[in-house]
This record gives sequence, C-alpha cells and structure tokens, in this order.
Amino acid sequence: MGNAILIYGKSGSGKSRSLLNFEEDEIFLVKAIDKELPFRKKFKYVYISDDVDAIINGLEKMPTKTAVIDDLTYVMTSKFMSGHTAKKGSAQFDLYNDIADSIWKLILAIKKLPGNVNVYLIMHEETSDYGDTKVRTIGRLLDQKVCIEGMVTIALRCVTKNKQHCFLTHTDGSDITKSPEDMFQEDEIPNDLKAVDTTIREYYGTTITKGN
Repeated sequence: MGNAILIYGKSGSGKSRSLLNFEEDEIFLVKAIDKELPFRKKFKYVYISDDVDAIINGLEKMPTKTAVIDDLTYVMTSKFMSGHTAKKGSAQFDLYNDIADSIWKLILAIKKLPGNVNVYLIMHEETSDYGDTKVRTIGRLLDQKVCIEGMVTIALRCVTKNKQHCFLTHTDGSDITKSPEDMFQEDEIPNDLKAVDTTIREYYGTTITKGN
C-alpha cells in the first residue's frame, strides 16, 4: 500500500523549500501551478498538471519511489475557479461534490501504489476563529465527510521560528499534526523532507537501495 503523507503550513513556511536536499533524480515532482522552486536546484522528473486523473496516471508511471504534489490546495482551487462561474443553484453543490470526489479518488489511488512509494501532499493551512488549524479545503463535504487528515497517518506542519523553517511532528492540541509513536523523537525537526522520507522508510522497513 502506498503511503500518502500531508505536509501543510502557511505560505512562506518552507513547504516547497523542504525539497532542497533531495537529489535531482530522487523525486517525481507534480506541480499544480507552474512556478519556480525557492532554490536553484532543478529536478529531473517534473510533471505540471492540476487534473486529478492526469496526476494519478503520472503517479502510476513515475520513475521514482517518492513523489511530491505541490500543492494539492491548488488542485482543488483550479477545479473550483474553472467551474464556479458557469454553475448556478444546485449545480454549485455538484461542483463541491466533484472536488471532494476527485481528492478522495486521488488518495485512494495513492494507497493502491506499491508499499515502498511515498507521496507527499503539500497543502496550505487555515486557522479558525477558535484557533484550530487544519488544511485548507473547498467545500464542506471534504471537511465533514472525507476529512483528508483522517485518510493519512502522518501530517507534518511547516512553521517558521526565529527565522528558521522547521517541521512540527506532534500536535499541541490545536492542529492536525500527527505521526506514529516513536517515529520522530522530537516535536520539532529540521525542514528537510529528504531526512523525513528516510525516517519514514526506516520506520516502515521500505528503505530504498540502488536498483529497487
């Protein structure tokens, strides 16, 4: 079973920056929006699409064991922005349903990938008036019925402290951050998705060696 992992945070919190330490041929990078990365390195395998079916097809054929969708929030936004002006009344509810269906379909497709495949779903966060932070979605169906964070075991939050980016690995009760017991010893770890990927693979016994 493939592993879907949430990486979420505010804009500028280091979500994309966390890819820096991957080698150029180590990841399959899906860009929902064609924008430059916040560092000089160029990755070899880059696919630009905001269409869920196309993304699933790309994941099924990808040449690596690690993929990053940067970011899933804009996959939803693109579908909404391209359809909301043309739909009125009950048709707008159908649009929200379509968005929820597509994200549900994507995560289930990831879980059907081989067990040594990790797919990182980068998303923006939002904080309620009560101070609770979760991933930003579109439509109540995704929040109330699908609940993206409930479909994954690992959700790491990107934050910036003292001008340094880092990942939070455990929740303080006000967000959806989570990870399996003993996977990460510290509540805060460096903003390095390559190191995170290595830790996850060691925990699950899916460490990649040359040729596999």
